[in-house]
Amino acid sequence: MSSSTKALTREWTTWGPVVALLALVLAWGRDLPALAVVLVALCLVAAVLAAVHHAEVIAHRVGEPFGSLVLAVAVTVIEVGLIVSLMAGGGEKTATYARDTVFAAVMITCNGIVGLALLVAALRNRVAVFNAEGSGGALATVCTLATMTLVLPTFTTSQPGPEFSGAQLAFAAVASIGLYAVFVAVQTVRHRDYFLPVTPEGKECSEDDHADPPTKAATLTSLGLLLVALVAVVGNAKVISPTIEDGVESAGLPKAVVGVVIALMVLLPETLAAVRAARRNRVQTSLNLAYGSAIASIGLTIPAIALASIWLSGPLVLGLGPLHMVLLALTGVVSALTVVPGRATLLQGGVHLAIFAAFVFLSFSP
Repeated sequence: MSSSTKALTREWTTWGPVVALLALVLAWGRDLPALAVVLVALCLVAAVLAAVHHAEVIAHRVGEPFGSLVLAVAVTVIEVGLIVSLMAGGGEKTATYARDTVFAAVMITCNGIVGLALLVAALRNRVAVFNAEGSGGALATVCTLATMTLVLPTFTTSQPGPEFSGAQLAFAAVASIGLYAVFVAVQTVRHRDYFLPVTPEGKECSEDDHADPPTKAATLTSLGLLLVALVAVVGNAKVISPTIEDGVESAGLPKAVVGVVIALMVLLPETLAAVRAARRNRVQTSLNLAYGSAIASIGLTIPAIALASIWLSGPLVLGLGPLHMVLLALTGVVSALTVVPGRATLLQGGVHLAIFAAFVFLSFSP
């Protein structure tokens, strides 16, 4: 990247969150015309991209796998904010937003991001190489969390419908945050080497990434701008949420499409980061981003939604239907066959992308 390009990037990622926050202040609590909604949406997208950029700056400072953890947590904070914003005051029509968004995040990360990363790496090196120990453990955590929070509510009997009772929701929240904490401890402390990228020859990659890490002052600046961007994302999402809901309803699309739109919007920058890592032969970093985001999406979102349900009106539907449970089971089986060998080819990437395409198509046409 040239010096002029770097300067331009620093410039827009500095003023982007500030402009987005200003748009939030001006638009909050007002009935906006169509043009204003478009402008707010553009500010929201700029804030999302800026947030992930500043998360990457922080990640470059702290190193891998801490970098992937920073990105995953940043994206999940955005996701939780969007879900709560849409559910606040929405009543029964927003009862499935949390389920739809979390499930969409799992399918996007475990199939879309993983498939793209494997495809890009395999095209460059014929075979994508990664750590089976770390990826396998992360995948097992994803499958366990997804089953406990999205599948079990369909079969429990304490509460009518695919919902948890209060006690069951509390247990799921505690178990989710507990599993997430254990995963983070294993990833960053006890078995950190399992999550470090390896070269196509199977050797561990060096810590440096060609460019010098940012200074402490630059890192603290990015941390502040990251917080500003996250506030702007959450607030602007609340501002345009009625337009999203009205658009989906007027088009005659299923309500689950709202969750898919949220997850696609939030995870797009992280998808680009994973693809860039795969192009640099750091497939493990791509998998850390994908599976780490899926774990954070469930492990942090479910406890946050459980806490928010205390004051949110309306039911909280978490249980998946038969179609989505089949897709989740297929994802788990195929993902296990992908990560266990520690090596993957174009075929595995294509299979994951095919499952992702089926998920998107069936979301719009169930």
